[in-house]
Amino acid sequence: MRLEYFQLVDRIETMDAQGGTIVCRATIPTESTVFEGHFPGHPLMPGVLLLECMAQTGGHMILARNNYDKMAFLAQADRAKFRSFIVPGDVLDVHSKLTHEGSGYAVCEARILKDGKTVADAEIRYRVLPFPSPELREKMLEFVRSVGHTGVA
Repeated sequence: MRLEYFQLVDRIETMDAQGGTIVCRATIPTESTVFEGHFPGHPLMPGVLLLECMAQTGGHMILARNNYDKMAFLAQADRAKFRSFIVPGDVLDVHSKLTHEGSGYAVCEARILKDGKTVADAEIRYRVLPFPSPELREKMLEFVRSVGHTGVA
């Protein structure tokens, strides 16, 4: 996880793009400027970044499902729940399952597990649109390859 670069997924563990499921791994860094203010002397991973981690996980699956020609942009989050504190060094498994797709949008149910126990969950809605530039598409493909998705040409 590289918080300063907003790269919140370390590795794609499993993905079935056609079946609409994905599991990613994310390790909270032990050092980050984010923790200097959230909170001094008691560092906690901000909930908004946990939500973004869930959104990025589902986004990777939607990207693959669309043959890397369209990108998923976070549009809405519903019923988000944060059940436990996440601290530096925690290792998270992030699951996302596609529940609806059509007309330029997609919906996923996402959850974060720590030590096998759900610590956060949400319904994530995405706008699914063509990449706004070829450069962004290429950068995204480079990142997807770096996190272990081998289905990218």
